[in-house]
Amino acid sequence: MRDKLLIGARAGLLLFFLCLILPVHTAASADRAIAYGLSLSFTAYRNGEAIGRHELTFARDGSRLTVATRIKLAVKFMGFVSYKYDHAAQEVWENERLLSLSTRTDDNGKLYDVRAERTPAGLTVRANDRVETLPGGLLPSSHWNFTQVSQSVLLNTQTGREARVRIRLMGREQVRTSSGVVQASRYSYQGDVEMDHWFDDYGRWVKTAFTASDGSRVDYVLND
Repeated sequence: MRDKLLIGARAGLLLFFLCLILPVHTAASADRAIAYGLSLSFTAYRNGEAIGRHELTFARDGSRLTVATRIKLAVKFMGFVSYKYDHAAQEVWENERLLSLSTRTDDNGKLYDVRAERTPAGLTVRANDRVETLPGGLLPSSHWNFTQVSQSVLLNTQTGREARVRIRLMGREQVRTSSGVVQASRYSYQGDVEMDHWFDDYGRWVKTAFTASDGSRVDYVLND
Protein backbone atom coordinates (compact mmCIF):
# COMPACT_ATOMS: atom_id res chain seq x y z
CA MET A 1 0.00 0.00 0.00
CA ARG A 2 2.83 2.39 0.92
CA ASP A 3 4.49 1.83 -2.47
CA LYS A 4 1.23 2.54 -4.28
CA LEU A 5 0.78 5.78 -2.34
CA LEU A 6 4.34 6.88 -3.19
CA ILE A 7 3.81 6.08 -6.87
CA GLY A 8 0.54 8.05 -6.87
CA ALA A 9 2.18 11.04 -5.18
CA ARG A 10 5.07 11.03 -7.62
CA ALA A 11 2.66 10.85 -10.56
CA GLY A 12 0.71 13.79 -9.16
CA LEU A 13 3.88 15.87 -8.77
CA LEU A 14 4.99 14.95 -12.30
CA LEU A 15 1.63 16.05 -13.71
CA PHE A 16 1.85 19.31 -11.75
CA PHE A 17 5.31 20.16 -13.11
CA LEU A 18 4.31 19.20 -16.65
CA CYS A 19 1.41 21.66 -16.45
CA LEU A 20 3.90 24.36 -15.47
CA ILE A 21 6.34 23.81 -18.32
CA LEU A 22 4.23 22.65 -21.26
CA PRO A 23 2.60 25.14 -23.69
CA VAL A 24 -0.92 26.08 -22.62
CA HIS A 25 -2.60 25.90 -26.03
CA THR A 26 -5.87 24.70 -24.49
CA ALA A 27 -6.17 27.90 -22.46
CA ALA A 28 -5.30 29.98 -25.48
CA SER A 29 -8.02 28.30 -27.55
CA ALA A 30 -10.64 29.35 -25.00
CA ASP A 31 -9.74 33.01 -25.50
CA ARG A 32 -7.09 33.84 -28.08
CA ALA A 33 -6.57 37.31 -26.63
CA ILE A 34 -5.94 36.20 -23.06
CA ALA A 35 -2.17 35.94 -23.64
CA TYR A 36 -1.88 39.60 -24.63
CA GLY A 37 -3.06 41.46 -21.56
CA LEU A 38 -4.17 45.00 -22.40
CA SER A 39 -1.86 45.81 -25.30
CA LEU A 40 0.70 44.64 -27.83
CA SER A 41 3.29 46.75 -29.63
CA PHE A 42 5.86 46.22 -32.37
CA THR A 43 8.52 48.42 -33.90
CA ALA A 44 8.75 47.99 -37.68
CA TYR A 45 12.19 47.98 -39.32
CA ARG A 46 12.94 48.31 -43.03
CA ASN A 47 16.37 46.96 -43.90
CA GLY A 48 17.35 47.47 -40.26
CA GLU A 49 16.03 51.05 -39.94
CA ALA A 50 13.00 51.84 -37.75
CA ILE A 51 10.07 53.14 -39.82
CA GLY A 52 7.15 53.08 -37.38
CA ARG A 53 4.96 51.06 -35.05
CA HIS A 54 2.14 48.53 -35.09
CA GLU A 55 0.08 48.66 -31.89
CA LEU A 56 -2.98 46.82 -30.58
CA THR A 57 -5.18 47.19 -27.51
CA PHE A 58 -7.53 44.58 -26.04
CA ALA A 59 -10.65 45.59 -24.07
CA ARG A 60 -12.94 43.00 -22.47
CA ASP A 61 -16.52 43.39 -21.30
CA GLY A 62 -17.83 40.02 -20.18
CA SER A 63 -17.83 37.71 -23.22
CA ARG A 64 -17.22 40.63 -25.58
CA LEU A 65 -13.74 41.56 -26.79
CA THR A 66 -12.79 44.72 -28.69
CA VAL A 67 -9.42 44.78 -30.45
CA ALA A 68 -8.14 48.12 -31.76
CA THR A 69 -5.20 48.27 -34.18
CA ARG A 70 -3.11 51.23 -35.28
CA ILE A 71 -0.27 51.05 -37.80
CA LYS A 72 1.80 54.13 -38.66
CA LEU A 73 4.77 53.68 -40.99
CA ALA A 74 6.90 56.20 -42.86
CA VAL A 75 9.89 55.61 -45.14
CA LYS A 76 12.23 58.55 -45.65
CA PHE A 77 14.66 59.28 -48.47
CA MET A 78 17.16 62.12 -48.12
CA GLY A 79 15.13 63.53 -45.23
CA PHE A 80 11.78 63.47 -47.08
CA VAL A 81 8.92 61.02 -46.58
CA SER A 82 8.80 58.89 -49.73
CA TYR A 83 6.18 56.44 -48.51
CA LYS A 84 3.66 56.44 -45.66
CA TYR A 85 1.11 53.95 -44.40
CA ASP A 86 -1.61 54.65 -41.83
CA HIS A 87 -4.12 51.98 -40.81
CA ALA A 88 -6.72 52.04 -38.02
CA ALA A 89 -9.03 49.12 -37.27
CA GLN A 90 -11.50 47.92 -34.67
CA GLU A 91 -12.72 44.34 -34.27
CA VAL A 92 -15.59 43.35 -31.97
CA TRP A 93 -15.77 39.70 -30.93
CA GLU A 94 -18.17 37.72 -28.77
CA ASN A 95 -17.59 34.10 -27.78
CA GLU A 96 -14.84 33.91 -30.44
CA ARG A 97 -17.24 35.05 -33.19
CA LEU A 98 -16.48 38.22 -35.12
CA LEU A 99 -19.44 40.60 -34.74
CA SER A 100 -18.05 43.58 -36.63
CA LEU A 101 -14.96 45.06 -38.21
CA SER A 102 -14.21 48.63 -39.25
CA THR A 103 -10.99 49.85 -40.85
CA ARG A 104 -9.61 52.97 -42.49
CA THR A 105 -6.35 52.89 -44.43
CA ASP A 106 -4.19 55.49 -46.16
CA ASP A 107 -1.70 53.54 -48.28
CA ASN A 108 0.52 56.38 -49.49
CA GLY A 109 -2.48 58.38 -50.65
CA LYS A 110 -4.72 55.48 -51.71
CA LEU A 111 -7.68 55.38 -49.32
CA TYR A 112 -9.67 52.37 -48.14
CA ASP A 113 -12.76 52.24 -45.93
CA VAL A 114 -14.07 48.83 -44.83
CA ARG A 115 -17.08 47.92 -42.69
CA ALA A 116 -18.12 44.33 -41.92
CA GLU A 117 -21.07 43.21 -39.79
CA ARG A 118 -22.37 39.79 -38.87
CA THR A 119 -25.82 39.05 -40.29
CA PRO A 120 -27.89 35.84 -40.51
CA ALA A 121 -26.41 35.32 -44.00
CA GLY A 122 -22.77 35.70 -42.92
CA LEU A 123 -20.52 38.78 -42.92
CA THR A 124 -21.85 41.74 -44.88
CA VAL A 125 -18.79 43.67 -46.05
CA ARG A 126 -18.86 47.24 -47.37
CA ALA A 127 -15.55 48.26 -48.90
CA ASN A 128 -15.52 51.73 -50.49
CA ASP A 129 -18.41 51.39 -52.99
CA ARG A 130 -18.62 47.58 -52.99
CA VAL A 131 -21.05 45.48 -50.90
CA GLU A 132 -20.97 41.69 -50.64
CA THR A 133 -21.80 38.91 -48.20
CA LEU A 134 -18.96 36.58 -47.25
CA PRO A 135 -18.93 33.38 -45.14
CA GLY A 136 -19.58 34.00 -41.45
CA GLY A 137 -16.58 31.96 -40.34
CA LEU A 138 -14.07 34.16 -42.18
CA LEU A 139 -11.31 35.52 -39.92
CA PRO A 140 -9.74 38.97 -40.36
CA SER A 141 -6.13 39.10 -41.56
CA SER A 142 -5.15 41.12 -38.47
CA HIS A 143 -2.13 39.19 -37.29
CA TRP A 144 -2.82 38.63 -33.60
CA ASN A 145 -5.30 35.74 -33.85
CA PHE A 146 -3.42 32.42 -33.78
CA THR A 147 -6.49 30.59 -35.12
CA GLN A 148 -5.77 32.03 -38.58
CA VAL A 149 -2.90 29.57 -39.14
CA SER A 150 -5.47 26.81 -39.76
CA GLN A 151 -7.37 28.85 -42.39
CA SER A 152 -7.13 28.86 -46.19
CA VAL A 153 -9.13 32.09 -46.68
CA LEU A 154 -8.92 35.31 -44.64
CA LEU A 155 -10.70 38.65 -44.78
CA ASN A 156 -8.21 41.29 -45.93
CA THR A 157 -8.72 44.07 -43.39
CA GLN A 158 -7.39 46.74 -45.77
CA THR A 159 -9.38 45.93 -48.91
CA GLY A 160 -12.36 44.01 -47.51
CA ARG A 161 -11.79 41.20 -50.01
CA GLU A 162 -11.16 37.50 -49.49
CA ALA A 163 -7.46 36.59 -49.32
CA ARG A 164 -6.63 33.00 -50.26
CA VAL A 165 -3.60 31.68 -48.42
CA ARG A 166 -1.53 28.55 -47.90
CA ILE A 167 -0.09 28.50 -44.40
CA ARG A 168 2.67 26.07 -43.43
CA LEU A 169 4.44 25.43 -40.15
CA MET A 170 8.16 25.93 -40.81
CA GLY A 171 9.52 24.87 -37.41
CA ARG A 172 10.70 26.27 -34.09
CA GLU A 173 12.99 29.29 -33.82
CA GLN A 174 14.35 31.77 -31.32
CA VAL A 175 12.79 35.21 -31.78
CA ARG A 176 14.48 38.40 -30.64
CA THR A 177 12.30 40.92 -28.81
CA SER A 178 13.16 44.30 -27.28
CA SER A 179 13.99 42.63 -23.97
CA GLY A 180 15.39 39.24 -24.92
CA VAL A 181 14.62 36.03 -26.78
CA VAL A 182 11.53 33.81 -26.88
CA GLN A 183 10.88 30.41 -28.43
CA ALA A 184 8.26 30.51 -31.18
CA SER A 185 6.80 28.58 -34.10
CA ARG A 186 7.24 30.07 -37.55
CA TYR A 187 4.40 29.99 -40.09
CA SER A 188 4.85 30.82 -43.77
CA TYR A 189 1.93 32.51 -45.58
CA GLN A 190 1.80 32.17 -49.36
CA GLY A 191 -0.82 33.32 -51.85
CA ASP A 192 -2.73 36.59 -51.56
CA VAL A 193 -0.82 37.19 -48.30
CA GLU A 194 2.97 36.75 -48.48
CA MET A 195 4.74 36.94 -45.11
CA ASP A 196 5.97 34.94 -42.15
CA HIS A 197 4.44 35.08 -38.68
CA TRP A 198 5.85 33.71 -35.43
CA PHE A 199 3.65 32.65 -32.46
CA ASP A 200 4.93 31.60 -29.05
CA ASP A 201 3.75 28.58 -27.05
CA TYR A 202 0.75 30.53 -25.72
CA GLY A 203 -0.48 31.47 -29.20
CA ARG A 204 0.86 35.02 -28.82
CA TRP A 205 1.99 36.81 -31.98
CA VAL A 206 5.67 37.73 -31.43
CA LYS A 207 7.15 38.54 -34.86
CA THR A 208 6.41 39.22 -38.54
CA ALA A 209 8.70 39.48 -41.56
CA PHE A 210 7.95 40.14 -45.22
CA THR A 211 9.41 41.51 -48.43
CA ALA A 212 7.92 44.87 -49.47
CA SER A 213 6.94 45.69 -53.06
CA ASP A 214 10.28 47.49 -53.58
CA GLY A 215 12.25 44.42 -52.50
CA SER A 216 13.17 45.74 -49.06
CA ARG A 217 12.99 43.55 -45.96
CA VAL A 218 10.50 44.52 -43.24
CA ASP A 219 10.73 43.01 -39.75
CA TYR A 220 8.47 43.54 -36.75
CA VAL A 221 10.25 43.41 -33.37
CA LEU A 222 8.06 42.92 -30.31
CA ASN A 223 8.26 45.62 -27.61
CA ASP A 224 7.91 43.74 -24.32
